[in-house]
Amino acid sequence: MPGTNYRIYVIELSKRVFTENRRFREANPQFNGVLQCLYVGMTSKPPKERFEQHKTGYVNRKGHKLSSNIVQKYGSYLRPSLYNHIDPIPSRTAALKMEETLALELRRQGYAVWFN
Repeated sequence: MPGTNYRIYVIELSKRVFTENRRFREANPQFNGVLQCLYVGMTSKPPKERFEQHKTGYVNRKGHKLSSNIVQKYGSYLRPSLYNHIDPIPSRTAALKMEETLALELRRQGYAVWFN
């Protein structure tokens, strides 16, 4: 879609995700329990609206579930201080790349991070 801008967002997750979710734990072997568990995503919607979709298990008109099970179960709140510095991104491809870049950077800083 021309004119669509994508935003990167970060959601803080309950630390229970680390003890209860094997895949999350395996994705974050570096995690020492000091910092938070996070989910990094990208969206063409306002981050607040996207967070609501995750928490409510939103399904689109085509019947696709658009929420992450991890966020639906463990999501606490948005962490704007971790993503407000990133400007809107004009292409989906670039936004996906930035989502991964930010997720890996946060992991290097000591957070436990999930992204798709």
